[in-house]
Amino acid sequence: MQDPRQDFRQDFSGKVVLVTGGATGIGRAAALAFGRRGATVVIAGRRQAEGAKAVADLAAIGARAEFISADLTLPAAIDRLHGTIGDTHGRLDIAFNNAGYQEPRAPIAEQDSALYDRVFDTNVKSVYLSLQHQIRLMARQGKGAIVVNTSVSGLRNPNPGLALYSASKAALISLTRSAAMEYAEQGIRINAVAPGRVVTDMMLASKIMDMSAVAAGLPLRRMGQPEEVAEAVVWLASDAASFVVGHVLCTDGGFMAL
Repeated sequence: MQDPRQDFRQDFSGKVVLVTGGATGIGRAAALAFGRRGATVVIAGRRQAEGAKAVADLAAIGARAEFISADLTLPAAIDRLHGTIGDTHGRLDIAFNNAGYQEPRAPIAEQDSALYDRVFDTNVKSVYLSLQHQIRLMARQGKGAIVVNTSVSGLRNPNPGLALYSASKAALISLTRSAAMEYAEQGIRINAVAPGRVVTDMMLASKIMDMSAVAAGLPLRRMGQPEEVAEAVVWLASDAASFVVGHVLCTDGGFMAL
């Protein structure tokens, strides 16, 4: 089998890639995957120590990378982030909008409006505002690719107690598809990944105690790894997916096929 890193369509040399929430989990795996393929990677998020470690790991494989501290729930921080990228690099070729938040499990009647704001500000509003900046930067070049991290929970809610997370991801899928249709003609391809049961800090924090039982319920009979989702992100962002627009790629071990 051909190593995908040898595929010229997945060569990101000379390209600038933004990964939000790129210090840990799927974001970190994606940052490393882009870096291995020659990209200059900008990692944005709130976790400064983890961000510095991710940059060091990228440097260790010969990749150029930087971490920009940004609370993506704040519009001013989103403005600064994309302004810095434009000023420093003069371009943005690829964006992976990955940052997200999942609320503590609780029935709807036990949740409050502050929690609603936190979930939707992180998962939807931040992407909405980021898309505006990313599209403007890419429109100058006449080309670009954006991938949004959603969830199978936005397509089918399997998680009682996580209504806000699921609703926000459903909104994000709709937003992604709308943006994709609006900007495809300008050469900007916008798609999404929808991970399923992937072992990340967020999943572990959701207090799923019996991972083996969860894995047994999937057709592949195992949990997914962040690196597997990262490869899907890289493919969607690459020229190998040049005819793919407005698609939601489920990286879920077969969950949506059940």
